[in-house]
Amino acid sequence: MQRKVYWIAAGIGLITSIIAVGLFSFVLKSRPSKEENQAYFDVINGRYRIYSLPLPEKMEFAGEPVPMDALDSRERFDRELLVNVYWHSNTLLAIKRAYRWFPVIEPILKANEIPDDFKFLAVIESALTQTSSPAGARGFWQFMEDTGVSYGLEINDQVDERYHVEKSTYAACHFLKDAYDRYGSWSMAAASYNMGAGGLQRQVDRQGQNNYWDLLLNEETGRYVYRILAMKEIFNHADKYGFVLRPADLYEPYRYGVISVDSTITDLAQFAKQQGTTYKNLKLLNPWLRENHLRNKERRVYEIKIPA
Repeated sequence: MQRKVYWIAAGIGLITSIIAVGLFSFVLKSRPSKEENQAYFDVINGRYRIYSLPLPEKMEFAGEPVPMDALDSRERFDRELLVNVYWHSNTLLAIKRAYRWFPVIEPILKANEIPDDFKFLAVIESALTQTSSPAGARGFWQFMEDTGVSYGLEINDQVDERYHVEKSTYAACHFLKDAYDRYGSWSMAAASYNMGAGGLQRQVDRQGQNNYWDLLLNEETGRYVYRILAMKEIFNHADKYGFVLRPADLYEPYRYGVISVDSTITDLAQFAKQQGTTYKNLKLLNPWLRENHLRNKERRVYEIKIPA
C-alpha cells in the first residue's frame, strides 16, 4: 500500500512538473523575444537560464556623475542591479506601489528643491510600505524617533507621524537639505541619511575625503547609493529587465476627502461609522493614528483622511 501511494505521488509530481514547464514556456513564448525587450532570462530545452546584466556606460545620481569607469563602482552597482532585478516579487511590488505613492512624494520633493532621484531612497528604505525595523525606524522614510522629533514629527503613544506619508516626506526633505548644505553633495546627503551625520563626518575626518565614491564606509552605507541607483535604473527601464506590467496591474492612488478635527475622539471605530466608512479603512488611510482613540488634550488640529 505504501509503495502504491509513493508511485501515485511520484506520478502526480512528474505531471505537475511537466505542466509547470509547459505553462512557463507558454508564458515566455507569448511575450516579446529577448531581442525585442532585452529581458535577460529564457528557457532553452526546458532549462531556466539566468543572464548577467550589461551595465550602463554612464549614470548619474541627482545630477552628479557616477564613476562607472572605476572598477569598484561598477562592481558595486552590478551587485545591486542583479539583486533587485532577480528579486522579482519585491521589485515588482515596489513598482506597483510606486504608481500610488510617487504622485504624493514627487511634488513634495520638487517643492523643497530635492532632486527627484530621492524618491528611490524611500523605495530602498521601505519598498513603499509602512514598515518598522528592529532598530526602531518607522514608516516610508524609516525615521528613528529622535530624528523624527527633531524634524518636527509628532511621535507618542497615540500619534506617530513617521507613518504619515506627506509629513514624513517633508521631514526627509529637511534632513536632506541640511545634509546637502553640510557636504555640498547629494550622494553624501544620501549617505548621511543612512549613516547619520555624526558617523559620516567621522569617516570624512578620518579619511580626508568628502566624496561618497572615494570613501570606505560600512557595508550598508557603502551599498546605499548604489541600491538607489539600481532601483532608478530598473524603474526607468522596467521592460528592459523583464518587468512587464499592464495598467490594470498597478495600484491606484487612494481617493479620499479630508476633515479637520480639533477635539478628542474617544472611539475611532464609532467615528469611522459616523463618517460612512470602517475602522479598517480609516486606519488604512491614516496609519499615523496608532490607537483606537485620539485624546487631544492640547486641541491640536489634525487632518484625517476619509475614503471618497
